[in-house]
Amino acid sequence: MELRVLQYFLAVAREGSFTKAAQLLHLTQPTLSRQLMQLEEELGVSLFRRSSHSTALTEEGILLKRRAEELLSLADKVRQELTKEKELSGTISIGSGEFQSVEVLSKLIADFHAAHPAVQFEIYSGNSENIQERIEQGNLDCGILMEPGDLSQYEYLPMPVKEQWGVLVCDASPLSGKDSVRPADLIGVPLVTVRQSLMQGKIGGWLGEASEKLEIVARGNLVYNKAMLAKNGLGAVITLRLERRFAGLDFIPFAPALYSDTVLVWKKAQPFSKTVQAFLDHARSCLAGISKNTN
Repeated sequence: MELRVLQYFLAVAREGSFTKAAQLLHLTQPTLSRQLMQLEEELGVSLFRRSSHSTALTEEGILLKRRAEELLSLADKVRQELTKEKELSGTISIGSGEFQSVEVLSKLIADFHAAHPAVQFEIYSGNSENIQERIEQGNLDCGILMEPGDLSQYEYLPMPVKEQWGVLVCDASPLSGKDSVRPADLIGVPLVTVRQSLMQGKIGGWLGEASEKLEIVARGNLVYNKAMLAKNGLGAVITLRLERRFAGLDFIPFAPALYSDTVLVWKKAQPFSKTVQAFLDHARSCLAGISKNTN
């Protein structure tokens, strides 16, 4: 299986047409068709459902599309890491959720880029599970995760920010106008929540007996999307405080106050490029002198 042929496959998958893909690849259509037929024979599956008007992926084709994107991304990282230059260059891939600690991460990135302008950064947004999976696959060099979690496979640096939990509510919410929200206040209020593991873990511990009486109407992992649900009256959003405001919505902190910690992680015993290792050393040096704050 050649990387070149995988690029051909992804072009057809993206365009939904052998003709359009062949034009973009500067190939004849018979040549492109022959290459992908050979790929299907090699794999022993049909990758496309072909018709006179369109080309769609089969289930096997959808799986190969995901794997091909991962393989090509890794191949690009290998090429960058093996390029020998006196000046640091290449791309550093970092994953993070929506945290206030991203402001600290952004400062680390900006300072490092100022010293090494040939280095580029790729930022991936997702929850802790997404980021851990991509670190394991080699698609991310490092990432910010929320504690608690299993960090036995990682080297890590604590981020110097306490992430505060609360609710995001619209003016019409029965919680609007409160200075703080206690577990009993959430009973009977429609809620848009975070992933189940957090509701059963840290937040569940804060909720106590009230956790069994909640009216959960939706779950999500991106604050903006959940904020739009709150803005349109679906419910109050359980979320972290962020340095941003949404028109018509107010953040109300939990009482007693509930905080989460975050850490910058990377795989133990992972061989990194000179550029990635330099960034991790930079992060370690900078974070060592910053004390925790509780916002």
